[in-house]
Amino acid sequence: MPALAIDRARPGADQHLSHPAPGIIAALFCGYLAAGMPLPVLPLFIHDRLGFSSLIVGLVIGIQFLATVLTRGYTGRITDQHSGKRSALQGAALSALAGLLYFVAAAPGLSPAVALAVLIVGRSAAGLGESQLVTGFVSWSVASVGPQRAGISMSWTGIAMFAALAIGAPIGLALYRAYGLEMAMVACIAAPLLSAAIALREQPWKSPGGAGLPFHRVVGQIWREGLGLMLQGVGLAGLTAFASLYFAARHWHNAGLVMTAFGSGFIFVRLVLGNLPDRMSGYRVALWSLLIEAAGQAMLWAALHEAVGLTGAFVTGLGCALIYPALGVEALKRVPPANRGSALGAFAAFLDIAYGISGPVAGAIAGQLGYAAVYLFGAVSALIGAALVLAARNAQA
Repeated sequence: MPALAIDRARPGADQHLSHPAPGIIAALFCGYLAAGMPLPVLPLFIHDRLGFSSLIVGLVIGIQFLATVLTRGYTGRITDQHSGKRSALQGAALSALAGLLYFVAAAPGLSPAVALAVLIVGRSAAGLGESQLVTGFVSWSVASVGPQRAGISMSWTGIAMFAALAIGAPIGLALYRAYGLEMAMVACIAAPLLSAAIALREQPWKSPGGAGLPFHRVVGQIWREGLGLMLQGVGLAGLTAFASLYFAARHWHNAGLVMTAFGSGFIFVRLVLGNLPDRMSGYRVALWSLLIEAAGQAMLWAALHEAVGLTGAFVTGLGCALIYPALGVEALKRVPPANRGSALGAFAAFLDIAYGISGPVAGAIAGQLGYAAVYLFGAVSALIGAALVLAARNAQA
């Protein structure tokens, strides 16, 4: 990341950093490892060890995102009224609690039903933790650079999150295969605690105060951009919940590399083109990105060889990379400065809805039509999202 500098370009302007603070990005990366490490592990544990169906796998994975979306309003208020730093620290503590509950679910002697119930509580805690962790760190980062650099800020926070997914998923799977769920979940406890330790040392930044809108009005302002983000999330939900089972069903042995392939494509685009949403229409960037995502999902659906499947995950990452910052920049334009935290929380809630709904729906599709059909569902959703973004762009013209 380039060296930081204080922005003094405009006389009398609030002082901002020229780029997001490395400590904020590093703390988000460590905290989000706790989201990445369980992704390939919990579906295998629930399906293979506990003996539950693909539908139950989708429901348990999706519960986290339901908990996240239901708490976005609370998280937005904490961020706007206090600071992103406070929200992030609370999120890190809850993420560590979720890891502890996953650890308990693996205890010997628990019946499958009891272990599943503990996992459900853990996923709920993880949802509330992720809501506060992500909204807190993203709002904190945007506040540190100012709205004129919101796109590059969201690009860097996204790099941190998906790098954590790309690295965390194979680490979690390797620990699970070598030592069982317990050791994998010890890592899920340690990562957010390290995140909190880094965040405590960083300077708090807060968005400007002033008159704001109630949360439901914020949602009413940014719903178009949110729907586009929601339809993008269907493809990623299919990767996180069912890639390990899809690869196992095909007798492919590198399921742990799926999120690595996705994250590699994602991070490549963010590094090379991360400032694009600040330089041109966010709608245009999102439109082309959704079309690329659809192509990647179609590759996964049609894959006959593992290399094609991994390439499809990579192309999906290329497409998903700029949708959040591109539509996020457009969403922030629609609300007062005092509501930026709430707007980011509401905007991300649409992605939570996508994950919460897509898990069970994709589980039902997989049960009836096979795991490959999950990615056809993702491709069609991305194409619908592209059509909606095109309509939103034309409405703004």
